[in-house]
Amino acid sequence: MVRQTERVRILGLRPDLWVGPRPFGAGLTKPHHYLEMAGVAWENRDNWRYAWRILRSGVCDGCALGVAGFRDWTMSGIHLCTTRLSLLRLNTMGALDDAMLADASALQKRTSAELRGIGRLAHPMIRRKGERGFRRASWDEALDLVAKRIRESDPRRVGFYLTARGITNEVYYVAQKLARFIGTNNIDNAARICHAPSTAALKRALGVSATTCSYRDVLVSDLVVLIGADVANAQPVFMKYLYLARKRGTKVAVINPLREPGLDRYWVPSNPESALFGTKMTDEFFSVHTAGDTAFIAGALKALMEVAGFDDTFVWDHATGFRELRTSLELLSMDDLAKWSGASVDDMRRFAAMYAASRSAVFVWSMGTTQHVCGSDNVAAIIDLALARGNVGRAGAGLMPIRGHSGVQGGAEMGAYATAFPGGVAIAPESARALAQRYGFDVPPERGLSVAEMIEAAERGEMDVLYASGGNFLDTLPDPSLVRRALDRVPLRVFQDIVVTPQMLVEPNDAVVLLPAATRYEQKGGGTETTTERRIIFSPEIEGPRIGEARTEWEIYVDLAARIAPDRADKLRFADAAAIRREIAEVVPSYAGIETLSKSGDQVQWGGARLCDGWTFPTDDGRAHLSPITPREVALPERGFLLSTRRGKQFNSMVFRSVDPLTGAARDAIFMSSEDAASLGVDEGDAVNVRSDTGEVRAQVHIMAIRPRNVQMFFPEANALIAAGRRDPIGLVPDYNAVVTITRA
Repeated sequence: MVRQTERVRILGLRPDLWVGPRPFGAGLTKPHHYLEMAGVAWENRDNWRYAWRILRSGVCDGCALGVAGFRDWTMSGIHLCTTRLSLLRLNTMGALDDAMLADASALQKRTSAELRGIGRLAHPMIRRKGERGFRRASWDEALDLVAKRIRESDPRRVGFYLTARGITNEVYYVAQKLARFIGTNNIDNAARICHAPSTAALKRALGVSATTCSYRDVLVSDLVVLIGADVANAQPVFMKYLYLARKRGTKVAVINPLREPGLDRYWVPSNPESALFGTKMTDEFFSVHTAGDTAFIAGALKALMEVAGFDDTFVWDHATGFRELRTSLELLSMDDLAKWSGASVDDMRRFAAMYAASRSAVFVWSMGTTQHVCGSDNVAAIIDLALARGNVGRAGAGLMPIRGHSGVQGGAEMGAYATAFPGGVAIAPESARALAQRYGFDVPPERGLSVAEMIEAAERGEMDVLYASGGNFLDTLPDPSLVRRALDRVPLRVFQDIVVTPQMLVEPNDAVVLLPAATRYEQKGGGTETTTERRIIFSPEIEGPRIGEARTEWEIYVDLAARIAPDRADKLRFADAAAIRREIAEVVPSYAGIETLSKSGDQVQWGGARLCDGWTFPTDDGRAHLSPITPREVALPERGFLLSTRRGKQFNSMVFRSVDPLTGAARDAIFMSSEDAASLGVDEGDAVNVRSDTGEVRAQVHIMAIRPRNVQMFFPEANALIAAGRRDPIGLVPDYNAVVTITRA
């Protein structure tokens, strides 16, 4: 036995972390990575050389962990996740037949996935009110129509939106400059819907608005805490970081209403040991109510104070606000916090002991934390928790709002944001004057409309032009019936995209214009993206087939500006993509170095490996700022449940599988506890009606290990239950949660 143990140690194996003896988890509910890879290879068989070049040399257009080719800057070996592979076909498939768009009613019967499957948009298309469908147009006709309408409109009645998948920093930058060029700050991107509360809370507390650490800090940390984040689903590459950290001895704690199967056990396909035996990924699960995170953290901080677990040196010498935080905690009882959080007093003390025993910790959170009316408060509480023990600005420690889409970090930092100029500079008269001096034209000094506010304004008849680059409002925003009414009332809708989406098929109020876009791998001169760890990485133009008349997106914006205001066209003109990067480096000082990137593998990490390193904070007083904590109790009716939305086998609203391999649930599933199922008199697979004040959805019961009185349903299927107009007052992110009742169908 001693010899066997010694042999295992020499081989670097960790049998104590193995899920079990079943090879590759045979017979268990889990992703089958190798089968998926084979399926992707088959799907791209008609264009496999181009697909291979994209994988070999391009930067991943999936999540924002940032893999260039098959490698990153953190781990050795090959990294290739199924999210990236699932998106590959969007870049390699051929063009659709324009004639298919001649009858919009026929296409309206298709799902979003079916519409994607008909092929790439190849030519500009126009549909006027009363017409059955779209007709092909020239670029001149299409852009002249859009330019004319923008010229005739009040800039405050024009809005721009950009999605996150595949869009580069260069495109975001030129798009925001175009919006300001025509006189509006009504420009937003997918970062709003994901991490706007994180940006605001981090800026207030630390003086920075991005992840403070690097992925390497995860590998050497004593403790990684995941809060409202299912990285196994949304950022699979991160599971390899966790695996390597676990092998070194890192503890992992998860705070979440549901015991996520992928965080409980996972098979990392690129590591033989994990792929064969699986890996136990989490040491402790702490089950809380939906939106109960702040109450749980408050209880943990009180428990930490009881055992003198605060880092006094940091709190008194490098932070401010501790007295106010302590006072707010003293007003709260542990019993109330247990009731509001859903966790027990023992749970909160057990977490505090786990935290106090750790010399360093990295806190990772995502949309389960931010997509609430109290999203900014949730993030502020996480920051308090990290600062209590000085877990920022040092090795193995930090705050990581993990990004699910490749463009969101850069999109906000490029200024494609209704509440900030490039570099995250807050919109105000003084900052508007400074930017106007750089650009040579007036820049509006008041904040613009967020994406949700644009749709609500459209529903009131207050938008003349709505211009969307990618995305699908009908599937991504709350209350799709309101979204449909809003789209129907906009005189001109412009959709710049690579595929057809349902929002394009809503009947025109006057006109709908479709503009075929190039992918990031087709972008002339290449492009850059910014990862979760603030690494700006270059993705080159990849040799391969080109689709019809699809154009590089930043070129479309430049061309449009010249048609809107020919006399000022020189103010928004770029010779090539390199010229855009040079201007970004001038306008956004933190991005210095982006102008040097020109080939695959080139990168620069703005801010260095860690922000606030050595506990130096770029705030007005040079200190970190703790905040008082004010948890909220969600009042439930007697038969009410807290509903939150979740992701399955999908990328944002793009659904890839009808059954989620991590949970075994179909898209119409409602996750509930066995206790709640018994109280309702239902069992696995039973049909139920789920109602909120906004709408009703039929679902099938799927029993899971979830906190009682909490249920989850897939997004976008549950969007009809989510009310529009509810959002975090600071970050303006919509609240994707609801109070619902459930009855047997």
